[in-house]
Amino acid sequence: MRKVIANTTPLIALANTDRLDILHKLYGTILVPQAVMDEIISEPAKQRVRSSSWIKIEEIKDQAQKDYFRARLHAGEVEVMILAREQKADLVIMDDDAAKKTAKFLGLNVTGTLGVLLKAKKEGHLDKVEPVLNELICDGFFIGDTVRRYALREAGE
Repeated sequence: MRKVIANTTPLIALANTDRLDILHKLYGTILVPQAVMDEIISEPAKQRVRSSSWIKIEEIKDQAQKDYFRARLHAGEVEVMILAREQKADLVIMDDDAAKKTAKFLGLNVTGTLGVLLKAKKEGHLDKVEPVLNELICDGFFIGDTVRRYALREAGE
Protein backbone atom coordinates (compact mmCIF):
# COMPACT_ATOMS: atom_id res chain seq x y z
CA MET A 1 0.00 0.00 0.00
CA ARG A 2 0.95 3.60 -0.42
CA LYS A 3 2.38 5.67 2.43
CA VAL A 4 -0.24 8.31 3.18
CA ILE A 5 -0.06 11.01 5.84
CA ALA A 6 -3.12 13.02 6.89
CA ASN A 7 -3.49 16.41 8.50
CA THR A 8 -6.06 17.49 11.07
CA THR A 9 -8.88 19.01 9.00
CA PRO A 10 -9.48 16.02 6.69
CA LEU A 11 -9.53 13.66 9.69
CA ILE A 12 -12.02 15.84 11.58
CA ALA A 13 -14.21 16.41 8.52
CA LEU A 14 -14.42 12.73 7.67
CA ALA A 15 -14.82 11.66 11.30
CA ASN A 16 -17.63 14.16 11.90
CA THR A 17 -19.55 12.90 8.85
CA ASP A 18 -18.99 9.22 9.73
CA ARG A 19 -16.83 8.67 6.67
CA LEU A 20 -13.40 8.19 8.22
CA ASP A 21 -13.40 4.63 6.85
CA ILE A 22 -13.12 6.02 3.32
CA LEU A 23 -9.46 6.75 4.06
CA HIS A 24 -8.89 3.12 5.01
CA LYS A 25 -10.71 1.83 1.93
CA LEU A 26 -8.68 4.07 -0.37
CA TYR A 27 -5.25 4.01 1.23
CA GLY A 28 -5.03 1.31 3.91
CA THR A 29 -2.92 2.59 6.80
CA ILE A 30 -2.85 6.33 7.44
CA LEU A 31 0.03 7.94 9.31
CA VAL A 32 -0.43 11.05 11.44
CA PRO A 33 2.12 12.96 13.49
CA GLN A 34 1.47 13.63 17.17
CA ALA A 35 0.81 17.34 16.52
CA VAL A 36 -2.20 16.39 14.38
CA MET A 37 -3.65 14.33 17.22
CA ASP A 38 -3.04 17.26 19.57
CA GLU A 39 -5.02 19.57 17.25
CA ILE A 40 -8.13 17.37 17.26
CA ILE A 41 -9.99 18.90 20.18
CA SER A 42 -13.47 17.54 19.48
CA GLU A 43 -13.84 14.45 21.66
CA PRO A 44 -16.12 12.56 19.25
CA ALA A 45 -13.67 13.10 16.35
CA LYS A 46 -10.65 12.31 18.52
CA GLN A 47 -12.29 9.10 19.73
CA ARG A 48 -13.13 7.99 16.19
CA VAL A 49 -9.57 8.65 15.03
CA ARG A 50 -8.00 6.93 18.06
CA SER A 51 -10.25 3.89 17.72
CA SER A 52 -9.33 3.38 14.06
CA SER A 53 -6.62 0.74 14.25
CA TRP A 54 -5.41 1.62 10.76
CA ILE A 55 -4.49 5.20 11.77
CA LYS A 56 -0.97 5.14 13.18
CA ILE A 57 0.60 7.97 15.18
CA GLU A 58 4.22 8.54 14.20
CA GLU A 59 6.73 10.82 15.87
CA ILE A 60 8.86 12.96 13.61
CA LYS A 61 12.57 12.30 14.00
CA ASP A 62 13.99 15.75 13.25
CA GLN A 63 12.27 18.09 15.70
CA ALA A 64 14.61 20.94 14.72
CA GLN A 65 13.03 21.13 11.26
CA LYS A 66 9.84 22.56 12.79
CA ASP A 67 11.52 25.95 13.15
CA TYR A 68 11.87 26.29 9.36
CA PHE A 69 8.13 26.09 8.72
CA ARG A 70 6.41 27.96 11.55
CA ALA A 71 5.89 31.32 9.85
CA ARG A 72 2.47 30.62 8.32
CA LEU A 73 1.63 27.07 9.26
CA HIS A 74 0.12 25.22 12.21
CA ALA A 75 2.10 22.63 14.14
CA GLY A 76 0.13 19.76 12.58
CA GLU A 77 0.79 20.95 9.05
CA VAL A 78 4.48 21.35 9.81
CA GLU A 79 4.79 17.88 11.30
CA VAL A 80 2.81 16.35 8.42
CA MET A 81 5.33 17.74 5.93
CA ILE A 82 8.34 16.70 8.00
CA LEU A 83 6.93 13.21 8.52
CA ALA A 84 6.07 12.96 4.82
CA ARG A 85 9.66 13.73 3.90
CA GLU A 86 11.09 11.39 6.55
CA GLN A 87 8.78 8.53 5.50
CA LYS A 88 9.08 9.27 1.77
CA ALA A 89 5.28 9.42 1.67
CA ASP A 90 3.37 8.88 -1.53
CA LEU A 91 0.57 11.26 -0.58
CA VAL A 92 -0.25 14.00 1.92
CA ILE A 93 -3.89 14.85 2.70
CA MET A 94 -4.39 18.45 3.83
CA ASP A 95 -6.79 21.30 3.11
CA ASP A 96 -5.11 24.59 4.02
CA ASP A 97 -3.99 26.45 0.88
CA ALA A 98 -0.73 27.78 2.33
CA ALA A 99 0.16 24.33 3.63
CA LYS A 100 -0.68 22.72 0.28
CA LYS A 101 1.50 25.21 -1.56
CA THR A 102 4.38 24.60 0.82
CA ALA A 103 3.98 20.82 0.52
CA LYS A 104 3.97 21.02 -3.27
CA PHE A 105 7.03 23.27 -3.18
CA LEU A 106 8.74 20.53 -1.14
CA GLY A 107 7.87 18.03 -3.87
CA LEU A 108 5.11 16.25 -1.97
CA ASN A 109 2.04 14.83 -3.70
CA VAL A 110 -1.00 16.51 -2.12
CA THR A 111 -4.75 16.08 -2.09
CA GLY A 112 -7.48 17.43 0.17
CA THR A 113 -10.73 16.25 1.66
CA LEU A 114 -12.61 16.93 -1.57
CA GLY A 115 -10.01 15.02 -3.56
CA VAL A 116 -10.48 12.07 -1.22
CA LEU A 117 -14.25 12.20 -1.70
CA LEU A 118 -13.91 12.37 -5.50
CA LYS A 119 -11.55 9.39 -5.49
CA ALA A 120 -13.94 7.50 -3.20
CA LYS A 121 -16.80 8.04 -5.64
CA LYS A 122 -14.66 7.09 -8.62
CA GLU A 123 -13.63 3.84 -6.90
CA GLY A 124 -17.18 2.99 -5.82
CA HIS A 125 -16.85 3.67 -2.08
CA LEU A 126 -19.26 6.61 -2.21
CA ASP A 127 -22.49 6.86 -4.21
CA LYS A 128 -22.78 10.65 -4.26
CA VAL A 129 -20.49 13.50 -3.32
CA GLU A 130 -23.10 16.27 -2.96
CA PRO A 131 -24.75 15.00 0.25
CA VAL A 132 -21.32 14.69 1.86
CA LEU A 133 -20.42 18.23 0.79
CA ASN A 134 -23.67 19.45 2.33
CA GLU A 135 -22.89 17.63 5.60
CA LEU A 136 -19.38 19.09 5.65
CA ILE A 137 -20.74 22.60 5.12
CA CYS A 138 -23.35 22.12 7.88
CA ASP A 139 -20.52 20.97 10.15
CA GLY A 140 -18.59 24.20 9.51
CA PHE A 141 -16.21 23.02 6.77
CA PHE A 142 -15.75 25.92 4.34
CA ILE A 143 -16.22 25.12 0.67
CA GLY A 144 -16.39 28.11 -1.68
CA ASP A 145 -19.03 28.13 -4.41
CA THR A 146 -16.47 27.79 -7.21
CA VAL A 147 -14.78 24.81 -5.56
CA ARG A 148 -18.15 23.23 -4.77
CA ARG A 149 -19.28 23.53 -8.39
CA TYR A 150 -15.95 22.13 -9.59
CA ALA A 151 -16.15 19.16 -7.22
CA LEU A 152 -19.71 18.36 -8.27
CA ARG A 153 -18.79 18.66 -11.95
CA GLU A 154 -15.81 16.30 -11.41
CA ALA A 155 -18.13 13.89 -9.59
CA GLY A 156 -20.60 13.99 -12.49
CA GLU A 157 -23.32 15.40 -10.28
